[in-house]
Amino acid sequence: MRYSKILVTGGAGFIGSFLVDELISKGYKVTVFDNLEKQVHNGKAPSYLNKKAKFIKGDVRNRNELAKALNGIDAIYHLAASVGVAQSNYEIKKYVDTNIGGTANLLDILINEKHSVKKLVSISSMTGFGEGNYKCKKCGTVRPPLRAEKQLKKRDWNIYCPNCGKIVKESPTEDNAKEYPNSIYAITKKAQQDMCLLFSSLYNFPVVILRGFNVYGPRQSLSNPYTGVTAIFISRLKNGGEAVCYEDGLQSRDFVSVHDVVRAFILALNSTKANGNVINIASGKPTSIKRVAEILSEKLNRKGKVNINHEFRKNDIRHCFANISKAKSLLNWQPRISLEKGFEELVEWGEKEKSKDMFTSAEDELKKKGLL
Repeated sequence: MRYSKILVTGGAGFIGSFLVDELISKGYKVTVFDNLEKQVHNGKAPSYLNKKAKFIKGDVRNRNELAKALNGIDAIYHLAASVGVAQSNYEIKKYVDTNIGGTANLLDILINEKHSVKKLVSISSMTGFGEGNYKCKKCGTVRPPLRAEKQLKKRDWNIYCPNCGKIVKESPTEDNAKEYPNSIYAITKKAQQDMCLLFSSLYNFPVVILRGFNVYGPRQSLSNPYTGVTAIFISRLKNGGEAVCYEDGLQSRDFVSVHDVVRAFILALNSTKANGNVINIASGKPTSIKRVAEILSEKLNRKGKVNINHEFRKNDIRHCFANISKAKSLLNWQPRISLEKGFEELVEWGEKEKSKDMFTSAEDELKKKGLL
């Protein structure tokens, strides 16, 4: 089925804006629905927002505004969300209202009102997994729980087998691995994901959920201390500070370029095989946070400005990286942009951008709430 008129909720955001650009370049008629969140956009439309897209300033928490935006739409990319793991644990109502309530509004409209929408593509989060998969030499693949605060206070950062107690090694996490959300944000994204899948099953409506891992690239806010770690590091380094790594810096994540993610979104729209699935979109490779800090500090001519502080944040995971075989089989997708090339683009963009280092104030807020 060919879709022509596309609505992108959160279309002024980091991933959404690149998706809008790509859709327009492929001839789609695109409507952007975005509330221009103050923390991200300071209430103003960003300069990069594609002028060929129709823009509607609205909030997914407002059912009437969202319903009007669906008029004449063939397919929806639902990307609107409050994003930020640490912040979500003390701004609970905002995250629940936006991520769960906004999705509830969207699904309620699709069920109960007349519309022309024929497909929904949304984004989930790797945070829903909690800790990723690990390999135990004795017990095989295991899913350890979050580390206890008592252990972390001893600066023991290891992960132990929940069965035999031996130290385990991180391994790829499959798309259908059991999920153990470790933050309010993670809970809301898993709920959003599950709501969309249930809607798909009950109403035989085509839905695809892409589970994003650590997406990086240009257009992430450099003045938002709750955005991705790459943007936070760049903001710190640009403003004369150090890239701060918690624990020993050897905890790892799976970093994927926003351009690769957008390509997956385009493929998901036109794939029937992907319908009804949650699909990992990632590089499939773990990279330590310390290594990320080192690469960015070198590229910004701030080599050595990396601070391993041996502190910890409550409920942080140690490792999680993806098995991406499902993306290859269902979408014929795999990442094309290496971390080195992707970081070169990110730094080149970041050097020209204004940024306000809000890291310390965010850290103080976490300490005040007892989360750090």
